Amino acid sequence: MTPLLIVGAGGFARETAQLVEAVNAVSPTWELLGHLDDDPAKHGALVDGVPVLGGSGEAAGREDARVVVCVGSPRDHAARARVVARLGLPPDRYATLVHPSASVSRTSSIGPGSIVLAQTVLTAAVTVGAHVSVMPHVTLTHDDVVGDFATLAAGVRLAGAVHVETGAYVGSGALVRETRTIGSYALVGMGSVVTRDIPAREVWAGVPARFLRPATVTVPPSLPVES
Repeated sequence: MTPLLIVGAGGFARETAQLVEAVNAVSPTWELLGHLDDDPAKHGALVDGVPVLGGSGEAAGREDARVVVCVGSPRDHAARARVVARLGLPPDRYATLVHPSASVSRTSSIGPGSIVLAQTVLTAAVTVGAHVSVMPHVTLTHDDVVGDFATLAAGVRLAGAVHVETGAYVGSGALVRETRTIGSYALVGMGSVVTRDIPAREVWAGVPARFLRPATVTVPPSLPVES
């Protein structure tokens, strides 16, 4: 089995550990070594039975291990991008994890470092970039494109040919009309209905979704940002 490290020890990281267990139950694939977290108070602790081995910087020294970065929230939806930029690992060091219950069509693709949780559907010619977080019960339909570092929270539904740009966060239960674009590092509130394009780095919410305020995000300068 291939050694694996999960960067982060919060809720998303715990869900990812359970995904790994589900994968291994079908076909032994991953040797989960443990979590890496930058909170020293967590070092040496067990999180759902999985040890926290140290800080994220230790990933570089474990060249035999693959890595996934499981950090970020609506309060700081650029956190994952910053961690990946700081680690500076090559793409082939990152694992791609897909829950056995997810349905991924043969014409769809998922990039390195991305995680697809249970009961997600990718119907036809869906492109998911690198380091994307796809939470449970998400539906991605034909020709959707999800950029690097984006997050699709639980129950998101994208109609056809939607483009979610780099680092955007789409909140739980949001619905997005066909051919719409959600701009880079924008944030869509939970339960929203997106009928218009959303510009980069803005917060929108409601039914239909409307502009609320600029998004406060700290994006690593070394990473590209779509405009």
